[in-house]
Amino acid sequence: MFLDRVPCRVLPPILVAGVLALAAARPAAQLERTLDDYTEWLAWADGEIERIVAVPAAERTYENTLGALDDVYARLTIELTFPQVLALLSPHAGDREIGNAVEAALNEWNIETGKREDLYGAIAAYAERRPPLAGERLRLLEHTMRDYRRDGMALPPAERETLKAIQKELSDLSIAFNKNAQEDETVVLLAPGELAGMPADFVAQLEEVAGLLAVPIDDSTATEVWRQCSDERTRKKLWVAYKRKGGQQNVGVLEQMLAQRAAEANLLGYAHSADFQTEILMSKNAAAVAAFYDQLRPLVRKKSDRDFAALRDLKRHDTGDPQAGFHPWDYWYYAAAAQREQYAVDMERVRQYFPLQQVVDGVFTISSTLYGLQFREATAEARAEGLYFWHPDVRFWRIYDGKTGEMLGELYTDLHPRPFKRGGAFFWDFVPRKVWMDGSVTTLRAVLQCNFTRPTPEKPSLLTHPEVTTLFHEFGHFLHGVLSRAETVGCGNCERDFVELPSQIFENWCWEPDVLRLYARHYQTGEALPDELLRGMIAARQFASGMLAERQYCYGLVDQAYNRLREGETIDVTQVGLDLQAEVEQYEAVPGTWFQSGFTHLTNYVASYYGYQWSLVYACACFEKYKELGMMNPAAGQRFAAAILSRAGTADGMDMLRDFLGGEPTMGAYLEYLGLED
Repeated sequence: MFLDRVPCRVLPPILVAGVLALAAARPAAQLERTLDDYTEWLAWADGEIERIVAVPAAERTYENTLGALDDVYARLTIELTFPQVLALLSPHAGDREIGNAVEAALNEWNIETGKREDLYGAIAAYAERRPPLAGERLRLLEHTMRDYRRDGMALPPAERETLKAIQKELSDLSIAFNKNAQEDETVVLLAPGELAGMPADFVAQLEEVAGLLAVPIDDSTATEVWRQCSDERTRKKLWVAYKRKGGQQNVGVLEQMLAQRAAEANLLGYAHSADFQTEILMSKNAAAVAAFYDQLRPLVRKKSDRDFAALRDLKRHDTGDPQAGFHPWDYWYYAAAAQREQYAVDMERVRQYFPLQQVVDGVFTISSTLYGLQFREATAEARAEGLYFWHPDVRFWRIYDGKTGEMLGELYTDLHPRPFKRGGAFFWDFVPRKVWMDGSVTTLRAVLQCNFTRPTPEKPSLLTHPEVTTLFHEFGHFLHGVLSRAETVGCGNCERDFVELPSQIFENWCWEPDVLRLYARHYQTGEALPDELLRGMIAARQFASGMLAERQYCYGLVDQAYNRLREGETIDVTQVGLDLQAEVEQYEAVPGTWFQSGFTHLTNYVASYYGYQWSLVYACACFEKYKELGMMNPAAGQRFAAAILSRAGTADGMDMLRDFLGGEPTMGAYLEYLGLED
């Protein structure tokens, strides 16, 4: 075990509470609501369902049956999703405990309600009459009946009870897995000399413990160390600790989850969970996903071989060791070095032109131009109205239609790391758009979360260009939500392997010179991003694209392998993960790591992580069309919004693609994006 050879001082969780008091401002007060305040909505929902069931068969209409049921689910979403957001973001243990309890209670209610024979009978009786529905309402009925089948309503009662028990266990395991990963308090203790190459302001923000510096393993901090620290041993220590987030306890939780998923799929008549999950996605089955990877991997490996050789040779030259191996903890450091040396791109210099607020303003300007939106910060106003702010970092925005003045949605932003906050970045529309049966409309309310470096007294938060891309990516999800015109929650979401397309296409506005001039300016002088620096950035865009694509393939293939487990089979998830890393990526496997224990996509992207690359193929095709129409052309934005963004889940993804493209999508633009020949 290499940990015996490379000492890694990891602070025990019992000592972490004081060390990780790293928030720059004092947290807001805990939300003053109890679990009962939330779960009483479940009793209300039971009453509403009784009313639906009681409607005489001859009097059933869309409004009093299917539409009324969508109203119930919408109300529960609106009332019970926000505490689940707090479980991921709040610094207060009470908020997180209530949020997890609400998720468990709502999951149990959904499982029980999905198997109510009286409610199923009411919906089925309505469907059998073949009501004259069209558009979104017809799709809602078709999907509701499909989901009843997938929820086991065709099974005998005893098997439905077994399925119910399995699904409740899966809910509990999923919550436990996410909680373990999120609340992992590990920090790596380093002597000051072990942080060679790190900026003084980075080191100054670290907590000191017994003469050592405590380095947390959140995404932003770890990436900074990997990118700038010249001591390979330090980079390795951080990488190992990061790849063990969630701990061995989550390895066990994951293996239990996979066994339960296999049992669920078998009971419902599927070979494995991967087939069950993909049935309702664009891919339709796991075989199509396997074929997707089989087609791409040989093509991308050619580019990856060149990428890896270039980085390995750079390290060997740097270290003077002609036999030096190249490892995953080396990637960020030597990728940054290659960009400096080969493309004259110094990432530290680049970030001087991307202060966070300027980038946010740029996102707003682009969205206003393309989609006619207006943005107004309303943080103080919302606080005065009594909206809950779980941390002083959080800001609040209201978004309006620039022509009509109609408010279209509201957005919380929470953009800096802190203890107990979920890593990475995500967007969550916890209040979806909904047109109620009485004709009233509820507009979107959402949260956009990232983990960007905090500002210091000397300078604002300065984003690396990959972080700029991350912000645009998540804001693309927001545009998908705020421009949706879906009327039901049942058709509010598109397929999981299509949902990343709007976010991925919006990343392209981080690269176009004319667009960058709108917001990329030096944080001190106001100077625009220099042309020679921008040319280097664009030239380096495809640098290591093969290796980065293979990393994504690896995550997707691990997810598929785990969920192709059949009932009665067992696997060593750690060994499967290591084997696939060695097969799919350029690096040798690193024993003593178990990255899957912190890979929370395994709970919410079940057998669908492949969707990131799957949808990227289509996003590249759409961007090619967008460029033809004009990147800052409002007519192009209107076409994209009409064909895709506004339709949410009211049409199949492939139909929306054809409408926007005017024909069938191809893979050529994706291969060009990676720097490959078609």
